[in-house]
Amino acid sequence: MQAFSSDSIDRRAPGPLAGVTVLDMSRVLAGPWSGQLLADLGARVIKIEHPQRGDDTRSWGPPWHWDSEYQGDVERQAAYYLCANRGKQSLAVDITTESGQQLIHVLARGADIVLENFKVGGLERYGLDADSLRQRNPGLIVCSITGFGQNGPYAHRAGYDFMIQAMGGLMSLTGEADGMPMKTGVAITDVMTGLYATIGVLSALHRRRETGEGSHIDLALLDVQVATLANQALNALVSGEAPQRHGNAHPNIVPYQAFACADGHLVLTVGNDAQFARLAGLLGHAEWCQGPWASNEGRVAQRDELVPLVQMALLKRGRDEWLAEFEALGIPAGPIHTLPEVLADPQVQYREMTRMLKGVPQVANPLRFDGVSATGEEPPPRLGEHSERILTEMGLSAEDIARLRDEGVIR
Repeated sequence: MQAFSSDSIDRRAPGPLAGVTVLDMSRVLAGPWSGQLLADLGARVIKIEHPQRGDDTRSWGPPWHWDSEYQGDVERQAAYYLCANRGKQSLAVDITTESGQQLIHVLARGADIVLENFKVGGLERYGLDADSLRQRNPGLIVCSITGFGQNGPYAHRAGYDFMIQAMGGLMSLTGEADGMPMKTGVAITDVMTGLYATIGVLSALHRRRETGEGSHIDLALLDVQVATLANQALNALVSGEAPQRHGNAHPNIVPYQAFACADGHLVLTVGNDAQFARLAGLLGHAEWCQGPWASNEGRVAQRDELVPLVQMALLKRGRDEWLAEFEALGIPAGPIHTLPEVLADPQVQYREMTRMLKGVPQVANPLRFDGVSATGEEPPPRLGEHSERILTEMGLSAEDIARLRDEGVIR
């Protein structure tokens, strides 16, 4: 078998990462999110999946998207899977077999990047760990995503977004002050980890141009969660105290929270003193800017006195009426939308943030290069959809492929 080349693939238009080949050996969300982003940017991303199970998220439904165009049969795909696998090619191969391991080694010799999220030591038993792969391809960049990193007292543990939000402090900051700590409505630690993985491999690609050497990137969900605590982490470091939950309010800015109106709710985000002065005038209380409330520091210190007064004023009129007034005065505010409302919003629609790719619904990549969206044009692949094509390009004969299929090594 010859080393794999990415040059044989036709592309709609060369993206920034055209010519880069990625083996995505990750599952669920963090790694696949990075792989999807790299695919959008023009890389060829080959998703390595188990021949029978595939990515765990293929079965994480309902809801399901039903596809009737696959060889005349109806196939369903979980919405969860569809969110993170656009633009990839699926090679279904059993890496627990010697033949499967050989295939991965051949692919890795011609690849630039490997994404994997096996537990520490999980790939070593198959001879597919970073050290083994890089022995044959010193320029290879391997990004290993785990719950807690490659070393440390928790390195052996599995990690999932929910538990990392708990252990990493995010839940202690989320929810009402007198309620239970809450997770976010999106697996945000996984998504942020996917973004950091992409930043890491792109940085390693840049360094490889100068040195010729690849890298092994060690990326942990817990590290990402701690790093993205942002201002709240510094609040704790500077004050020496644990930040408290404020529900929909902000620990450092007032008024910056959700408020009830006569017929619904809105979010008011007053970010500076000038905005607050305009708000006070609109609400008929210009005197609020004459004392300590003229500065954000004073408003934070006396939030318990100020916020109820703002709330009383907002209850006198409807949400949309207030929003129109705020926009006219340059006071940042917005409605609290449901997801269908978000996806139907005129601005979201104008920016074409929802797409149909060959009948498969997708949310677009937010990156635009010279006004052109970076969103790829190929939908997430079916399990093993590209196995025969990839193996043929690697130099395997039809007889070789048939034998591997009969042995259960590939799908």
